[in-house]
Amino acid sequence: MDFGLVLQTDPPASRVVGLMRRAERNGFRYGWTFDSAVLWQEPFVIYSRILEHTTKLRVGPMVTNPGTRTWEVTASTFATLNDMYGNRTVCGIGRGDSAMRVAGRAPDTLARLGEAIDVIRDLAEGREAVVDGNPVRIPWIRDGKLPVWMAAYGPKALALAGRKADGFILQLADPFLTEWMVKAVRDAAERAGRDPGAVTVCVAAPAYVTADGSPGALAHAREQCRWFGGMVGNHVADLVSRYGERSGLVPEALTAYVKDRQGYDYSHHGRAGNPSADFVPDEIVDRFCLLGPAGAHIDRLRRLRDLGVDQFAVYAMHDAEETAIDAYGSEVIPALNG
Repeated sequence: MDFGLVLQTDPPASRVVGLMRRAERNGFRYGWTFDSAVLWQEPFVIYSRILEHTTKLRVGPMVTNPGTRTWEVTASTFATLNDMYGNRTVCGIGRGDSAMRVAGRAPDTLARLGEAIDVIRDLAEGREAVVDGNPVRIPWIRDGKLPVWMAAYGPKALALAGRKADGFILQLADPFLTEWMVKAVRDAAERAGRDPGAVTVCVAAPAYVTADGSPGALAHAREQCRWFGGMVGNHVADLVSRYGERSGLVPEALTAYVKDRQGYDYSHHGRAGNPSADFVPDEIVDRFCLLGPAGAHIDRLRRLRDLGVDQFAVYAMHDAEETAIDAYGSEVIPALNG
C-alpha cells in the first residue's frame, strides 16, 4: 500500500515543504494539497519547491477542478513541473467545492468534468485536444505523463471515474462505504471495456495517532477531526438534494447524518474546531477517520487494503501532524508493507 500526506497550503509555504520532506523520509510516496485559490496559497508554486527538495515524492492537488483555471493552463503547469522534475505529478480533480463556492460559482457538471479529464491528460502528455471548439497541442512536451485521478461519491460520478479516470479518490475511510464505492467504480470500468484493476484506488481521511486508546485521548482526537465530517457533508448534501435521502442509489450510511446540517462557513473549511461541523456525530468521525493508537490504524488499513485500496492519504489538519507523520513512518507503513 502506498501512503500520501494531504496538507492545506497555509503560509508559510516553507512549513508545507518541510512537512512534505518529513513525510518522504518516513516512507510516504505522495504529497497532496488542497487547491482553493481564495482560502489558501497557490499550490502549484509550492509543488515546485516540494519537488526540488524531495527525490521521489509525487505531488498533486486533492483536488483541483475544471473551473478555476483554463484547461490548457492546468495541463501546461503540470507538464512544466514534469519536465523540470521527471513526471512526478498526479492530477486529482473533482467538480469543485470550496474553490468554486467561495468565488460564488456552482460546482462544474459531471459532463464538463469528464471532458476536462480527457483534455487535461491529453494536453499534458503532448497530444492534441479540442479546447472550446479549437484544436490545441502544447508543442514543447516530450515524454509527458500525467495520471488523472477523480474524486467521487455519488453513483453518476463513480461511474464517470470508472469510465475515464486513472485513479479514484474517496475522501472517507469507512470500510463499508469503501467496498460499495470501489465496486461501483470497477463495475463502470469493466462496462467501458477497461481493466478494472488498472484504476488506482486512493482513500483519503484524517489520521490522528494517540498514545493509547483511553476515552480522553479518543475524545480529543475526535474533536480534532470532526471538521472532516463537515467537509464530506458538503458533497453528501448535494447527493441528498439530487437523489433523496432514501433513494436507494446512495447508501443511507453515507446520507443519514446530514439531516441536521444547517449550512456551512468556508472560512473554517478543513480546520479543527470548525463550528460548521457541530452536526457531525461521534459515530461518523469514528467511521470516516482513523483514530487511536497505531495498532488501530493498522487494523483499519489492512481491511481497506483487502478491499482493493492502493493508497491511504493522511489528512494532517490537526494539532499532531508531525506525530502522525512520524508514527506512520515508524509503525504503520512498515506494518502494511513489511
